[in-house]
Amino acid sequence: MINAFWKRFKIVLTVCAAMSVVHLVNMALGGQLNQFGILPRDPNSLPYIYSSPLLHGNLSHLINNLIGLAIFSWLCLLRTVRLYVWSSLFIITLTGILVWLFGRHAMHIGASGWVFGLWSLSIALACFDRRPLNILIALVVVFLYGGMIYGVLPQDASISFEAHFFGAISGVLAAWLSTWKVFKRNKVRRK
Repeated sequence: MINAFWKRFKIVLTVCAAMSVVHLVNMALGGQLNQFGILPRDPNSLPYIYSSPLLHGNLSHLINNLIGLAIFSWLCLLRTVRLYVWSSLFIITLTGILVWLFGRHAMHIGASGWVFGLWSLSIALACFDRRPLNILIALVVVFLYGGMIYGVLPQDASISFEAHFFGAISGVLAAWLSTWKVFKRNKVRRK
């Protein structure tokens, strides 16, 4: 059990450290790496759906995303590492594609789409897979972080609410897809 704890802790620490190092390099370069964010409907920026979550406009932006990412990554990792890795890749990919297709014409950077995806995944898993752990995590997330729902609404022109919105949708879809086999298996058993 202690080994599992340290394994999960190392994963969260590694993700947060990598994001912090990228931010330090970006700041040392005067923000030049921000060109690797998502510029909607620009074919050249489509591959940047994977680099944009690592980039942040300033230290406050980075810290806000690191806190949310650490919390919701940890909650996802309480289930399995495999679910975390698969869900993260799915959320980053789908959120990035949706922002690229439908986002405002502005540079979209930051991990907030990933954060909102893991947030909604934490809640939605309880709807699709009613194991006690999923229900407990969902209740804690709704009670402590339910106010994040307002982050999917446009509030500030400098914040990509599109990434928040599409991240939340991607998280729900990831929860559904990750439990789809469980549903099929349960239906077969009930017959």
